[in-house]
Amino acid sequence: MSATQVDLVEIEERLAKIMDPELGRSITEMKLVDSLTAEGGLVTVEFHLTAPFCPPVFALKIASDIKSAIIASKGVSGAKVTLRGHYLAEAVNKQVNKEPEPQA
Repeated sequence: MSATQVDLVEIEERLAKIMDPELGRSITEMKLVDSLTAEGGLVTVEFHLTAPFCPPVFALKIASDIKSAIIASKGVSGAKVTLRGHYLAEAVNKQVNKEPEPQA
């Protein structure tokens, strides 16, 4: 594997360390990750939560943790995180996937 290839095993290991803040269990242990794919350096993750009305602060925290874990992995140039089945999924997805503000 070249240095620029995405290692999905590494990403899965990183995702296994992300805990649900309410339950204290790994998102992978609870099978909340629905899909994990890589095309070039872009990694896409789709996930759901344990309940459609999970507190929004926890939904955003988990989504942000997922994105951070992906971006920290070797060979990753970008990440798209999609929450499904949550009443505020659209807002969470928009927030977690927005482009960072340019530094002045």
